[in-house]
Amino acid sequence: MPAAPSPQEIAGALGARVIGQPEAVREMAIALAKKVAGLKVGHILMIGSSGTGKTTLMRAVEEFLASRADLAVRSTVVRLHANVLGEEAEAGRPGAAVFRRLLERAREQLGFEAAREQLLERVSRGLVFVDEVDKIRSHVGGQPNPRGIRAQEALLTLMENEVVPVELPAWLGGGGANVDSSGLLFVCGGAFEGLYDAVFDRVTIGEDQGALQPVTVVEDGKVAERLVFHLADWLRNDDLFRYGMTPQFLARFDAVVLLADLGLDELVRIFLEMPDSGFQQSRAFFESRGLKLAISPDAVRAIARAAERQPRLGARALKEVFRRVVRDVEFEPEKYASGGVFLLDAEHVRRALGAE
Repeated sequence: MPAAPSPQEIAGALGARVIGQPEAVREMAIALAKKVAGLKVGHILMIGSSGTGKTTLMRAVEEFLASRADLAVRSTVVRLHANVLGEEAEAGRPGAAVFRRLLERAREQLGFEAAREQLLERVSRGLVFVDEVDKIRSHVGGQPNPRGIRAQEALLTLMENEVVPVELPAWLGGGGANVDSSGLLFVCGGAFEGLYDAVFDRVTIGEDQGALQPVTVVEDGKVAERLVFHLADWLRNDDLFRYGMTPQFLARFDAVVLLADLGLDELVRIFLEMPDSGFQQSRAFFESRGLKLAISPDAVRAIARAAERQPRLGARALKEVFRRVVRDVEFEPEKYASGGVFLLDAEHVRRALGAE
C-alpha cells in the first residue's frame, strides 16, 4: 500500500488548481495529511471575498482524495450551505442534512448494495464543506438572529467530537444509529462582507485609531503617503465576535485562514491556465467549430486589469469581463476568423470594453 501523502505532496496537488492562495493551500494540506493518517484534525475557517478560491479549493480537495484508491475510506466529501443547518435546527433536526448527504455520498461511492456498517464507517470519516458560514451570524443589524444562533449551535455539536444519534433513511432500513463525529473534518468558508471595513474603521477612526500608520511610496515618480491595510495583519477574534461568530463556535477552529484578494499576475494565470476559465471554454468552442482562438499577451493583461478593478468579485470578474469581450465573436466565429484563426488582440479588448 502506498505511503500516506505528505503535506508537501498534497499542497502540490491542490496548488495546481488553486492560484494565489498559498497559505490556504498549506493549511488544508496539513489538515488532510493528518486526516488520512487517521489523526485528530482541527477544523478550518476560511475568510475571503467572492472569487478568491474557496470553492475551487474545496473541489481540488475532493478531486485529490478521489484520485487515490488508498484514500478511499476518507474520501467522502460533501458541500452544503450554512443556511440549511439553520433551517433544520429550527425544525428540530440539527445536523440531519450533514449525515444525510454523507450517507448519500458514501452510497454513491460504495454502490447501492453496500452494507450499513461500511456506509457508517465512511460517514464517520467524512469531510464537510460548509459554504457561506457568514450567513449564520448570531446577530444582524444589531438584532439577534435566532436561525444563525441555532445553526452555529448545530455545527458546534457536530464539531465537539461527540457521539451523535443519526436517523437513518428508509433506503438503509430506517431506525437510528450512533455516529462518532470525532473523525469528521469541517471546513467552513464565507466572504464575511463588511468585516474588512469594520476592522479598517477600528484601526483608523475607532478604538485603535492611529494604529495604522501611513507609509511613504513612490508613484509615477512622485512621493506620496498611503495607508496600506491588509486584513490578515489586523484581524482579531474580537472582530469576529462582533461580526456574529460566537466564542464557543469560533473556538472549534484550529485555523482561521484569510484568503488574499487576487492581483494582476494571479488573474492572468487563472485566465490562461484554469480548465474552467472563460478563455479555455471559449477556445474549446472554437475548436468544436474547426477554428482556433488565439490571444495576445497585451489582450490578456487588459482583460485581467479590467477584472482587477472589481476586487470583491475575484476570479469571477474575469468571466464577466471576458464575456463582454468575446460574446459577438462567439456568435459568429467564422466571420471573425481568418484562415481558420481568430487572434484576440488588445485593440479588440479596448473596443469591447469601451472607455474602461
